[in-house]
Amino acid sequence: MAIHGGFRAVALGGVLSLVAVSAAYPHAQLDRANPPAGATLAAAPAEVTLHFTEKIEPKFSTIVVRDAAGKQVDQRDSSVQEQDPQTLRVSLPALAPGRYKIEWRVTSVDTHSSRGEYSFRVGK
Repeated sequence: MAIHGGFRAVALGGVLSLVAVSAAYPHAQLDRANPPAGATLAAAPAEVTLHFTEKIEPKFSTIVVRDAAGKQVDQRDSSVQEQDPQTLRVSLPALAPGRYKIEWRVTSVDTHSSRGEYSFRVGK
C-alpha cells in the first residue's frame, strides 16, 4: 500500500510539473518561418511569413527585415493575416545576394509579448 501511495505522489508530481512548465510559457512562440532560420536561398523570397503558436494582436505585432549593414529593407507592410490570425507577414523588394536578419515582436491575444530574430542568406 505504501508503494502504491508513493507511486501516486510521484505521478501527481509529474503532472504538476507539466502544468507548471506550460504555465511558464504563455507567450506566442514562433512555430514555423518562411524563409526558415539559417536557410541559404538561391532566389530572394517575395515575403517573410511567420506562424505562431497562438493568435496575435495586429496592432502590437511586427516583422522587420534588415540587410548586413542593419538597414531596414522590407516594404514596411507587416501585417497579421485576417484568414489566419496566427500568421504575420511582410513583403520584400528584390533582395541582392547577402545575409539578412529578421526581427519579430508579437503580442498574443492574452497580452503576453515575445520577440526573436534569425537570419537567412540569399545566394552563395
